[in-house]
Amino acid sequence: MSENRKLIKIATAGSVDDGKSTLIGRLLYDTKSLTTDKIEAIERSSKQRGYDYLDFSLATDGLVAEREQGITIDVAHIYFNTDKTNFIVADTPGHVEYTRNMVTGASTSQVAIILIDARKGVIEQTYRHFFISNLLRISHVVVAINKMDLVNYDEEVYLKIKADFDALVAKSDFTEDQITFIPVSALKGENIARQSEEMPWYVGNTLLDHLEVLEPSDLQENSVARFPVQYVIRPKTEAWHDFRGFSGMLYGGNLKVGDEVTLLPSMNTSTIKSIHYFDQEIQEAAPGSSIAITLDTEVDLSRGDMLVKSSSVPRSEKQLTATICQVNSKPLRVGGKYILQHGVNRVLAKVDQIESRIHTDFTGTETADQLKLNDIGRVHFRLSKPIHFDTYKENKANGSFILIEEGEYDTVSVGFIE
Repeated sequence: MSENRKLIKIATAGSVDDGKSTLIGRLLYDTKSLTTDKIEAIERSSKQRGYDYLDFSLATDGLVAEREQGITIDVAHIYFNTDKTNFIVADTPGHVEYTRNMVTGASTSQVAIILIDARKGVIEQTYRHFFISNLLRISHVVVAINKMDLVNYDEEVYLKIKADFDALVAKSDFTEDQITFIPVSALKGENIARQSEEMPWYVGNTLLDHLEVLEPSDLQENSVARFPVQYVIRPKTEAWHDFRGFSGMLYGGNLKVGDEVTLLPSMNTSTIKSIHYFDQEIQEAAPGSSIAITLDTEVDLSRGDMLVKSSSVPRSEKQLTATICQVNSKPLRVGGKYILQHGVNRVLAKVDQIESRIHTDFTGTETADQLKLNDIGRVHFRLSKPIHFDTYKENKANGSFILIEEGEYDTVSVGFIE
């Protein structure tokens, strides 16, 4: 097995009974990622239920309520690999009541797999799932048209669903979508890891082959470099007596030795002297790297501060507008006061205006005086002090935040800055 395998992060979405858990279970089975005792447990449970097939959904539905009801309730992260690639799958709920779970589960994903039941076609939940993938700017979407075995592997059914989904894509203003359609039967294993003989009219890759040819570099966000400081490293050992490094994860773009950088919030400038990656010293760091940076001048920089290229300094304001997904049962109301956590920084925030509630079926917006659980809306905030931010479109990490309720410290909303 190769030591330099790729890592691909995937979010699945689908309505109740579209077969998400079965699809993931099938991928685990076909890639030999299930242990022997797990397979035996699936065989035993399938027989007890009177099935003449293996119920692969049992491989992923971890909660008792999920197994009893046959639905996905919470987000589960599932790991499997091939000789070429490591995969992390966020198995997100499909039901409208768990929209917040899909948003949080898909927020770190590079690829979305949207399942559609071939018997039902494009339905309301399909619109919602595609809307959320657009909201999170997941550009690579695989539309897996599942349960083709229940429509006799009819190509006309596939083409009709494909046309309906293309019409949905046309309603979106997110122009970076790359849509791939694959007809599958998760239960039978058709076009999952092996080419289906039942659908000779389909000449594309299987689902697994398609996922394996994806390159992380093509899925990586290409934006401005942002380096929020997590920790200041001062070893004070004999070998590293004068070392002062700033550690954290790099987002958005590359940084290299010699880059002129601006330090926020002080607005002082400096130059990158060295970049350390684990026990190596490197000349350039790519997005997603956990690194330590030293500067050629003595500066006051601590946890919560940010280091950016001087040519691309973010905005610094006390007011912002954001798309909000409400994740708490307590409604978000005008005048509400919260703690806004942006990266590791926290500031007080007040809801100035709820401009609208957004329809996730792409039919527009409506006026609203509050946002309830699972609602998505456009909101204006006033902050107690400026934060240094980008729009979510410009940089996902520096363009997102969460709202926390004062006192109880419950997460209220997740926000995407416009």
